Amino acid sequence: MMKIDGSQKSGSGTILRDATSFALLMGKDLQLINIRAKRDKPGLRPQHLRVIEAVAQICQGKVKGAEVGSREITFKPGHTIKGGAFHWDIGTAGSTTMLALSVILPGLYADALSTYRITGGLFQDFAPSAHHMKYVLLPLLSRMGIHIGLEIIQPGYVPQGQGQILVKVKPLKGRPKALSLVDQGKLIEIKGMALSSHLKGRRVSDRMAVACLKTLEARGYDAKIEITYDTKEAPEYQRASIQAGASLAVWARTDTGCLIGSDMAGALRRTAEFIGKRTARNLIEDLDTGATVDRYVADQLIPFASLSEGWTAYRIPRMSDHIEARLWLAEELLGAKTEVKGNLVRIRGIGYTK
Repeated sequence: MMKIDGSQKSGSGTILRDATSFALLMGKDLQLINIRAKRDKPGLRPQHLRVIEAVAQICQGKVKGAEVGSREITFKPGHTIKGGAFHWDIGTAGSTTMLALSVILPGLYADALSTYRITGGLFQDFAPSAHHMKYVLLPLLSRMGIHIGLEIIQPGYVPQGQGQILVKVKPLKGRPKALSLVDQGKLIEIKGMALSSHLKGRRVSDRMAVACLKTLEARGYDAKIEITYDTKEAPEYQRASIQAGASLAVWARTDTGCLIGSDMAGALRRTAEFIGKRTARNLIEDLDTGATVDRYVADQLIPFASLSEGWTAYRIPRMSDHIEARLWLAEELLGAKTEVKGNLVRIRGIGYTK
């Protein structure tokens, strides 16, 4: 049995998500203690509970201690990862993308194509936005032979959530390919998406975009930002959001294949101008470091690289507790080899296959 102390490193939900996915792939029972010990509200929150339930469902596994507030679980994975259609409702504005990333990894080794319909939040702080995942992370994964489709069905924001994404996971043929991004190269373009729901009268999407463009232009960067308004009369996606909300995402593409993104969601008393400026500044900060991935992808790539064949290498803007935690788990549970020298992260994957 694998035993992991969830208070180690970041002490966050990241440890829970990676540990359950890794345990399933390795076919080993998992005991996880001190779950989210370093958070203000330790133990399982609804969004973490849904992750455990989802991972267990796709393999017909069993979980003890799976309830809100629990600080310890035991997970016994099933022997086969099932493809097919699944629907999970987080029940809050908890992150749909975080749940998606937890099931995508094992879904790559399912016995058939998987479709995951996930209801909850799409745009909030401290979680990957649906736009960042769609336009930055997934294109990078495709270069590793990992092909994931993401469709936004309905935007969802804090506090009500009730947005929805549809994720399609194609089972891998063979092993994931290693990814090498060691030189940032020259900037080719910056694109973006300014989305707001039920805020057209206040021109929120326009104001976010203008503030972002001005900040980028002050540093000599040109950008093209698509301005979209989601309203009841004219939904941007299949269904309009049930509440007002906003999100801005931008991403830079270079001639060496780098995709470096930045995004921010709306929040109470957070102005459109602040969102635009901060999103631009975060992108500029990451570009200025010479990084080849952004501060979010820097840790999101680790589980996939750990399963690949050969050495993956990329430069990060800076070290974070999430990066440290995920590198630690990749070594501890998968047997991957990891190295960090300066801002260069290198991961030798285990060449995992079914």
